[in-house]
Amino acid sequence: MSALSSLNSEAFTAFGQHVIWSDMAGNLLGLAGLALGWRRSVWAWPVQLLSGVVLVAAYWSADLTGGVGKQLLVIGVAVWGWFQWQRGIRGSGSGRIEIRFATWRERGALVAGTAAGTLAVVGLFTLHPSLSWNPWPDAYIFVGTVAAMVAMARGWVEFWFAWLAVDVVGVPLAFTSGLPFSGLVYVIYFVLVIAGMYAWWQQTRAPRPALEGAPA
Repeated sequence: MSALSSLNSEAFTAFGQHVIWSDMAGNLLGLAGLALGWRRSVWAWPVQLLSGVVLVAAYWSADLTGGVGKQLLVIGVAVWGWFQWQRGIRGSGSGRIEIRFATWRERGALVAGTAAGTLAVVGLFTLHPSLSWNPWPDAYIFVGTVAAMVAMARGWVEFWFAWLAVDVVGVPLAFTSGLPFSGLVYVIYFVLVIAGMYAWWQQTRAPRPALEGAPA
């Protein structure tokens, strides 16, 4: 049996739904990546990258070509995010990425880019129906996930709000696509997102240490 066949073999059955190894492993890695992001660890990015690699196999087995494309894009953003955080950590002097709320201009750019990207992907999925079973929710999750990762790479608290918006659609979509473990993980994502959002929000309110030599 090939490695790909092994990844896409059944791990267990729950509530009449078949859970495959790649769906389970990829989503557990995604949860780990989100938890590491909560801790502002740069290792969040390679874990997200590995999650994307494994989930490519899961979506391929479910004939969700659009999902495969999303994970390939996630892998690319994860590589970019790794370098962004490495550079940010070196510049912060604190050993962690500095976090902040995005400016209104940055928020506007993020929302506009997400809207434009969603429309573009909907157009692509509509022209090529085999890429998606339902263009709108697929495109929404596709582009929303990338937008959330971009905001995370920038160290914006809004990254958590973007993940929250993705979860609202991701849970029912995963269950109806025959990937119940993905649906369950999206529910756990929701809990982690709320906790992470609060933690990052509190970090932005924490007093900044005074620079050495600066007047008190």
